[in-house]
Amino acid sequence: MRDQGLKAPMMGGDGMADDEFASIAGPGAEGTLMTFSPDPRTNPKNKAIVDLFRKKRGFEPQSYTLYSYAAVQIIKQAAEAAKSLDPKKVAEVMHSGKQFDTVLGVVSFDKKGDISGYVVDGKNKDRYVLYTWKKGADGRITYVENPQ
Repeated sequence: MRDQGLKAPMMGGDGMADDEFASIAGPGAEGTLMTFSPDPRTNPKNKAIVDLFRKKRGFEPQSYTLYSYAAVQIIKQAAEAAKSLDPKKVAEVMHSGKQFDTVLGVVSFDKKGDISGYVVDGKNKDRYVLYTWKKGADGRITYVENPQ
């Protein structure tokens, strides 16, 4: 877009929530707007798991990494509450409204399995955030949450 002279801001969704977007788009990525879920890497409670990914695995846990981690936490807690590994019993617990403590915060689901609660530090959180791709002090372009 930029190479063709288009100056309008680009906006996209979670499909571009990976630093690979900036490596492909280069400087043209700057100013791009993106919607995505809250970034659990910014929660101080997740410092240990984020550091584990970064230091021991050499991997930046961006995009859906910690969301996948939370899914495993939820399945584990639901199986423990069900006292079973039977998928139907685990799903019943997951759909019961029970609150699960995860790297995302406290999460619960309704009878259909839709998320019904998302709480971080005792506060209800929005499930979508607006980000802007910007160049940081280190010269790297990445997405940062827009202030509300």
